[in-house]
Amino acid sequence: MTVTEQAPAPVVSPPSLAARARSIGGSPVRDILAVTARPEVINFAGGLPAPELFDAEGIAAAYRDVLAEMPARALQYSTTEGEPTLRAALAARTSARGLETGPDDLLVTTGSQQALSLLATALLEPGDTVLVESPCYLAALQAFGFAGARVVAVPGDEDGIDPEALEELVLRERPKLLYTVPTFQNPTGRTLPAARRAAVAEVAGRCGLWIVEDDPYGELRFEGERVPWIASYDGARDRTVLLGSFSKVMAPGLRLGWLRAPAALRRACAVAKQAADLHTPTVNQLAAARYLADRDLDAHVARVAAVYGTRRDAMLAGLPDALPAGSVWTRPEGGMFLWARLPQGYDSTALLPGVVRHDVAYVPGAPFHAGEPDRATLRLCFVTQTPDEIAEGLRRLGAGLSEGLSEGPGEALREA
Repeated sequence: MTVTEQAPAPVVSPPSLAARARSIGGSPVRDILAVTARPEVINFAGGLPAPELFDAEGIAAAYRDVLAEMPARALQYSTTEGEPTLRAALAARTSARGLETGPDDLLVTTGSQQALSLLATALLEPGDTVLVESPCYLAALQAFGFAGARVVAVPGDEDGIDPEALEELVLRERPKLLYTVPTFQNPTGRTLPAARRAAVAEVAGRCGLWIVEDDPYGELRFEGERVPWIASYDGARDRTVLLGSFSKVMAPGLRLGWLRAPAALRRACAVAKQAADLHTPTVNQLAAARYLADRDLDAHVARVAAVYGTRRDAMLAGLPDALPAGSVWTRPEGGMFLWARLPQGYDSTALLPGVVRHDVAYVPGAPFHAGEPDRATLRLCFVTQTPDEIAEGLRRLGAGLSEGLSEGPGEALREA
């Protein structure tokens, strides 16, 4: 009998990734955090709340109580919209801050970052235009990029978006939405004044525009008076999505956020969430609701904000000696970040490797821009380190920048 050998079957490569996965890069912030994870590095790059200020005891007690009293419910599936007790508590907090809200106005999300993804799914078709601030929260640029949107920056100044420039862009570009972090913005720390908020709301109402108002930092005010949400102005009430989060005021590991939106859009986001993760973890929601019932979150946030204010002051005090002459920076009234600009011609991305060799890090400003980047800019987080650590980190930053600048224009500078 003759045995016939068969040739091996050809190996065919699997289909390629989706175009959106090939075209959208990772987060430079998370890349920097991975590179600078060594404990000796003083890291001004991350947007990490101070872990020693977490109310770990109070949060642990909330989990213990929930698991002891209602284990079957806490460990079971939940509704997509969110646990009723948590939504009721969130609605009461929102109403107390000047925006009348009912539990059914809210959708609980797995962090406010998921809310951005759900809104992109519900609102955007590939090629739609989205307007953003300049510079803009980096992960929002990623979310809109994954949706295939065309992202356009709205001109502004040290106070934020210019309403007249916004209206010109709305009339010319016909965008679906404007995304903004108007209070203690990431990355700049600036706050949009009340008069501009009213003007932005008026443009949205008159020209037809969704507003996505992201407010993860607004409670962390340590100076000045609170400014009303854009969502509270008449022109924007029926077209503003307000995003909130416990990440910066309770703990980011809970992954609890929420969106407040008009009914039709909220329902669309709920359907998108069903397809994404069914619902946000039940036990986390119930523990957060118990914490709100048993503890004084406002008092806790006030203590955290006071510490953050001291740390901001420590960074502001050290910046004149750390940055090159001619640099400028913001003075935020709250939040976690400030924004610096080195003199014209400096490239903060090119300077970063030399700075990291001095065991300190920042985030270059270029990735935060939707359009032409300002390469002389950088973001500094001032909340994760103590004042003494901030002073030492700024000393290292000054040494690293000085060394990088002395290497010559080929390495540290770019043509203006």
